[in-house]
Amino acid sequence: MNQKFKLPLAIAIASAVLVGCSSNKVKEAKPNPLPKLTESKKTLVPVFSRSVSSTDKADPLRLQLDASEGVVFTLDPKGEVAAYRGKERIWEKKVSKLGLSSGVEAAEGIVVVGNSKGQLFALDQATGEQKWTAQLSGALLSPSLVQSGRVITIANDGTVFAHDAASGQQVWAYKLPNVQFSLRGQASPVSLDPRTVLIASANAYVYAIDTISGIPRFQRRVAVSEGRSDIQRLIDIDGDPTVAGQFMVTTSFQGQVTVTDLASQRVVWSEDSSSTKRPEVYDNKVFVSSTDGKLIGRSKTSGEVNTLRVIENQLYVSTRKGDLSIWQNR
Repeated sequence: MNQKFKLPLAIAIASAVLVGCSSNKVKEAKPNPLPKLTESKKTLVPVFSRSVSSTDKADPLRLQLDASEGVVFTLDPKGEVAAYRGKERIWEKKVSKLGLSSGVEAAEGIVVVGNSKGQLFALDQATGEQKWTAQLSGALLSPSLVQSGRVITIANDGTVFAHDAASGQQVWAYKLPNVQFSLRGQASPVSLDPRTVLIASANAYVYAIDTISGIPRFQRRVAVSEGRSDIQRLIDIDGDPTVAGQFMVTTSFQGQVTVTDLASQRVVWSEDSSSTKRPEVYDNKVFVSSTDGKLIGRSKTSGEVNTLRVIENQLYVSTRKGDLSIWQNR
């Protein structure tokens, strides 16, 4: 053999030996198998079904139902309110010839609804008889909140009203900052505690107001917008804030999903996400339905994105830390 080929040949043989040795040490990473469900599979069992009126599919109004002491209260956008106990209809009342637009709130013995002309109606839960009515300054597009003897309602012009639940007399009013453009919709007032109500606005702020006196306790900006045009800068909070322990979770249109520590009033984390729906919190996780049709799950304390997958009506959620949670209808 020619001597000039001996060294390259030796190097080639040594390289092949090293590659073979290194390949024996590499182990293929395999995912952990999904745990088997120990409980038997359960499904939702219908109790009763009845057709009720609704708005056009393009209308953003949330004509939500409400329930109190085993009675379900429904609303017809044409102006009627009805009460059901199981399949039995207890009463049905025509409330407004101008229709209804706000959804139902039932608490403290009354049922409260409103319409697009700013009229607020309070009915007796037991009989449906009208107890009082009040004229507000703008359309009512979201349900009121009844607590501590007050009916808290947000008009579409940004004014928050409080009426005495028994008499309907106006107790106080609080004017939110004006915005030039906003979405057609309004987050509902949310109870923080018996003396405090949270009000989300179209300027990406959440205000905490004393239920009894109407005095502001604090305000906190929970989203920012970087758009160039007025439309791109729309940043309404149309989804109700969610209170989970000491944390408040908010979503905004073209803004962020934000978790705020109510004790310190500091933002724990905030991530870009556009949503007009209320966020849900379950098992230390925040779930957001975004405007582009995605369901996003994040850790409540860190904001870390979780992986979601639905298999056979079961929701699997896994994180980068190796945690796995499974939900199913029961």
